[in-house]
Amino acid sequence: MKSRKYFLLLLSIIVVLFYLFPFYIVVVNAFKTPMETAGNALAFPAGIFTDNFHDAAKKINFNRALKNSLIVTGVSVVLIVFFSSMSGYVIARNHMKNRFFGFLDKTFMSSQMLPFQVVMVPVYRLFRMYGLLNTLAGEIIMLTGMSVAYASFLYVGFVKSIPYELEEAARIDGAGPFKTFFMVVFPLLTPVTATVAALHVMWLWNDFNVALIMLQKDAVRTLTVKQFYFFTQYSSDYNMAFAASLMGMIPVLIFFMVMQKYLINGITDGAVKG
Repeated sequence: MKSRKYFLLLLSIIVVLFYLFPFYIVVVNAFKTPMETAGNALAFPAGIFTDNFHDAAKKINFNRALKNSLIVTGVSVVLIVFFSSMSGYVIARNHMKNRFFGFLDKTFMSSQMLPFQVVMVPVYRLFRMYGLLNTLAGEIIMLTGMSVAYASFLYVGFVKSIPYELEEAARIDGAGPFKTFFMVVFPLLTPVTATVAALHVMWLWNDFNVALIMLQKDAVRTLTVKQFYFFTQYSSDYNMAFAASLMGMIPVLIFFMVMQKYLINGITDGAVKG
């Protein structure tokens, strides 16, 4: 038994090191000069070279790109929670009574298998027609629409675990459907809401495909798209790219460390109880 335990421990360490290796490459080369990186990209830097961070921030206008990423991610997550919590609640309470809600539930689930590349061209033409290209509002609408289905799926599983008697008691006291949901049900959805928020902050912060298509003007580009600025046809500024990537990771890493407890608990409660 001990040998098996040590083997599993060793295997876990190897897996952790495997996943941490890309992060090591980013951190090490962010503090190197181009000559050091060209010599050995895996070695530790001879000294702490911080000019990469200053130069990268200046080249991509880091503050503006960070502001765009914060706006897009923050507003999108709020809208996703707002719409998906209501849709998940309605589906969970009515899918057995009404075929339409059962069909809607299956439609949401099946839509998750549809990649963005399939709808990329018609979405581009539609958003251009309505003047939503190269706007943060258009990016927010697109990301919210793409994310509501999965978030609703998580809410459906969690709502099923909430006793229906609580809602009946609220209705007896004179509460309408909206008041019942927001005053009674929604506060009980805190674990899955934290999960939905944590997952989508990570996904939307790192979104590249949608942002590349929707945000083509420099003034509205997010951090992920700005990474292109370090790579041209004739040159590649790897060190500045790594520095910019590291600065862009920090906000979402902090958020994930704060929310990881809710992330694990919420997924377990929503999926297992459902």
